[in-house]
Amino acid sequence: MKKLVSSFYDTKTMTGRCLLLTKRNPDMILTSFVAPVLMMILFVYVLGGAMNVGSTSYVNYIVPGIILQSLGQCATTTAISVSTDIKTGIIDRFCTMPIKKSAILSGHLWESFARNGLTTALVVAVAFLVGFRPEANFAGWLVAILILCLYIQTISWCSIFFGIIAKSPEGAGAFSVFAIVLPYISSGFVPTDTMPQVLRIFAEHQPMTPIIDTLRDALQGKALQADITLTAMLWCVFLLAAFYVLSVRAFQRKQ
Repeated sequence: MKKLVSSFYDTKTMTGRCLLLTKRNPDMILTSFVAPVLMMILFVYVLGGAMNVGSTSYVNYIVPGIILQSLGQCATTTAISVSTDIKTGIIDRFCTMPIKKSAILSGHLWESFARNGLTTALVVAVAFLVGFRPEANFAGWLVAILILCLYIQTISWCSIFFGIIAKSPEGAGAFSVFAIVLPYISSGFVPTDTMPQVLRIFAEHQPMTPIIDTLRDALQGKALQADITLTAMLWCVFLLAAFYVLSVRAFQRKQ
């Protein structure tokens, strides 16, 4: 029990440190909170009129995709933060102190979780202002929140791993290629059946599409499709477990 309490307070301290660094970094605030709002406005007011997504309004259609893309942007800053800590040697100093080494990565994880949660809330709030009208009941909102929490944990561990293995903070920024671009090549912004065949096959079999489809159905009060929801959950759990193990092993090799 004493070890658990000690680990909790060490993680709390490391999380507080990461939150403080975020507060003092205007670039990170811009990337995490301003960019998602601009993306929402761009797609709804500039591109929305040219999009045909059936009977659903375009803003209702794209909100899940915008959320996942925003979380990808936030995750990129986490990768850069981890890489910066390694490059500056601060993690080596932490490892010589009487704290749990697991708390070092956990601090970045929970800071990322908090920042991603705020970003998601901001995106949804702005979406309401531009016409987003979800029809979800309590169960629908609960499913959406659970999926998002699981996805945030997954994308956070992915970014931590990239931050550990990157040669520099600039290199860690390349994580954005995967985290931001993948939602574009999915059902996030247009139906996959409008894509060329090769691209459609990729879009329908990558992780983002089932996650986005599940979020969209949950938020719009539609009956969840069991196969799509299960696929979304399995993708998240598999990637979360894989990148957690990879992150821990990569971190141990760095010490």
